Amino acid sequence: MFSGSIPALATPFCDGSFAEKEFRALIDWQIAMGSSALVPCGTTGEAATMTIAEHNHVVAVCIEQASGRVPVIAGCGSNDTKVALEHMHAAKAAGAAAALVVPPYYNRPNQEGIKAHFATLVEGCDLPIVVYNVPSRTVTDISCETMAELAAYPSIVGVKDATGELDRVSDHRAHIGSDFCQLSGNDDVALGHRAMGGAGCISVTANVAPELCAQFQLALDAKDMDRALALQDRLFPLHKALFSDASPGPVKYAMSKVIADFPAELRLPMTPPSAASCKAVDAALAHAGLI
Repeated sequence: MFSGSIPALATPFCDGSFAEKEFRALIDWQIAMGSSALVPCGTTGEAATMTIAEHNHVVAVCIEQASGRVPVIAGCGSNDTKVALEHMHAAKAAGAAAALVVPPYYNRPNQEGIKAHFATLVEGCDLPIVVYNVPSRTVTDISCETMAELAAYPSIVGVKDATGELDRVSDHRAHIGSDFCQLSGNDDVALGHRAMGGAGCISVTANVAPELCAQFQLALDAKDMDRALALQDRLFPLHKALFSDASPGPVKYAMSKVIADFPAELRLPMTPPSAASCKAVDAALAHAGLI
């Protein structure tokens, strides 16, 4: 279904507004550098700060600019089931290949609530869904048993797993099967995730180093572990530095260093990264050979 290096795109802003020109240029660069799909309006894209109309517009721009060159997995998550469904309908109409959907955050539903949330989405829209399990953001965790129940729906095709627990890959394979698309949501453990049976990574680091992240995934495809490990070592400090302060602050700072005229502007409540974080990012960019 999906594989390789898939950037969770940062959304550029200028003077508080969506910087569409810069976003379109970012999409072209990502595709040219080998990214295999794109994810607009995820966590790194600051979707939580967007209005519904703005969110849907950013997704539509991404799909239009990608123009079929790579699939677009549209961020459609919300803590309100009705809003998530609205995002899915808009993404489908715009031509998205799938929706990336978190369990409702803040509300803290139990496992039955999570299952009811996804059941409503499946019944209300036939756009394929990649479930995004990220307990550090949502507080709720989707148990392996619940994931197996969700995967029984034909339109729930995969998971972006950001738990950091690599044994989940084997657990999902055992209870769901090898056809269920498993994508890492953590760059730092993407190597181990692939070794356990994953298909790729929805990546933060690929915003900054798309070519290296794509090469890393291609090395794993070719079972060239020496090459993959060398790239892991080259990128690992960057994986860490991009989370040395509240994300996506360090990510946007790094992008402004490697992409000409890319704005590092954030929307409140996010604020610029600390001096220590910027220093760590600079050192990691140098280590990776990006500056």
